[in-house]
Amino acid sequence: MWDLIQKGGPMMYLIILSSVLAFGVVIERIYSLNKARIDANKFMDEILNVLKRNKIIEAIEMCNKTPGPIAHIVKAGILKHDRSRPEIKESVEEAAQLEIPRLEKHLPILATIAHITPLLGLLGTVTGMVKAFQVIQQKAQLMVPVNPGDLAAGIWEALLATLAGLAVAIPTYVAYNYLVSRVDNLIYDMEKSATDLVNLLSSRRDTYEV
Repeated sequence: MWDLIQKGGPMMYLIILSSVLAFGVVIERIYSLNKARIDANKFMDEILNVLKRNKIIEAIEMCNKTPGPIAHIVKAGILKHDRSRPEIKESVEEAAQLEIPRLEKHLPILATIAHITPLLGLLGTVTGMVKAFQVIQQKAQLMVPVNPGDLAAGIWEALLATLAGLAVAIPTYVAYNYLVSRVDNLIYDMEKSATDLVNLLSSRRDTYEV
């Protein structure tokens, strides 16, 4: 393996470094998103049932005990339960604006790695071909026949760099899309939960005013 890395040229080290970074990001994001994931429907059913009985403190305590962004934005809305609908909605939206960047944390790194590793491989291909043509030029100046073995180093570098770049980029891009889909699902749950909460709190307030 080490011999192949050396034959692949200097771009191989950058590609390997990128692969290690991508792997670390994927593991960290999967762990974080698993912690943030809850059964949103069950949680909201429990919260709404508690709020219908006007147990505000109990609902807040349920949010404090529940991990993840959904509980955080629901708590933000509950804390404004006695305000107008626009104020409740604004509070929930502000909380969501803080949570979404946390869910998307490090994803741009994966996207960048998925895009640059094929380019690094292409750069390695170019440098390998340059080396091969340099050998041909040197042999031509010395009027010496060029053997296939003379070009092997440059060709090895060209092919291995391309292979390594694609081998890192493809799974990284797949992992990126998978994580983005999980984030999108969480954001959808957040929006649905926020809408249900705002509707309930607004209806409670309207009932009291009547």
